[in-house]
Amino acid sequence: MTHSTKRWLVALVFGMLILPFLFYGYLYLLRPARTDLKTTLFPGIIYQREARSTPRPYMLHIVTIDLNAPEVGILVTPGNPMPQSGEIRAMTTSEFVKKFQLQLAINANYFGPFREEHPWDFYPHSGDKINVIGQAISQGFVYSPPRAGWPVLCFDTNNRAQIIESGRCPDGTLQGVAGIDMLVSGGKAVKSDASDAKKPYARVAVAVGKKLWLIAVDGKQPHYSEGVTLAELSEIIVNLGAETALNLDGGGSTTMVIRDRSGVRVLNSPIHTKLPMRERPVANHLGFYVRKNPRAALTLPARKI
Repeated sequence: MTHSTKRWLVALVFGMLILPFLFYGYLYLLRPARTDLKTTLFPGIIYQREARSTPRPYMLHIVTIDLNAPEVGILVTPGNPMPQSGEIRAMTTSEFVKKFQLQLAINANYFGPFREEHPWDFYPHSGDKINVIGQAISQGFVYSPPRAGWPVLCFDTNNRAQIIESGRCPDGTLQGVAGIDMLVSGGKAVKSDASDAKKPYARVAVAVGKKLWLIAVDGKQPHYSEGVTLAELSEIIVNLGAETALNLDGGGSTTMVIRDRSGVRVLNSPIHTKLPMRERPVANHLGFYVRKNPRAALTLPARKI
């Protein structure tokens, strides 16, 4: 082996070793800045970002939605009309926003099956068949049945929202998603007995009061955002003035996405398979669109089975 060949091999090995670190560092640079921000995204929809440091560093993302604004429409990810082949096909929140030309979305129900081993070994991938946990309704079609212990957020045809602890939306519900923990009831925090309740974690929640709030907290990212406990999340929501609030699928599923003039972009910093800014394909989403004609309804593309 010549001297030049040895040097080339050393350079190659060094490059292979350092490349993952460079890629990981690049992903960190894509995360939202740890700065506070408040802006109107669309008519009736306001976004607020807070970089908090107590009791630990965490990034808080809040979207406030005026459901009385005539421009605002709602869509839950449509399900499979033949549930025996899987209630739904997984997609990321960004894919959902793009597919249905929405302006805003968060991930919603818990789901299964799920597996996460390393960046190349996980399930589901986008397009894989999975099942939703708890009730799910899109455009009046119930594609996942109610489940005891899984409260549900329900929207009627007039955009009126309510969270129902029994887990079953009333007849006539147009859109609905379920979660697992009531965080706020009657304007007061609800104590949770969940196994992860006291662990700082990435969280997603929806809250109902005079407005509708979407709340996301990033986690598992030391010194940037280390998550919150369920009690801390409940306190945040009570301070917003909400009457009721529901905990949705969090952890690596936690994602908040918008589509504006610059395109589709992620507002928070999801972390899937330990890679920051990588979105997890999930079961369903809670999405919002802005009507150019306030009387117009969203026209869905034909469903593929």
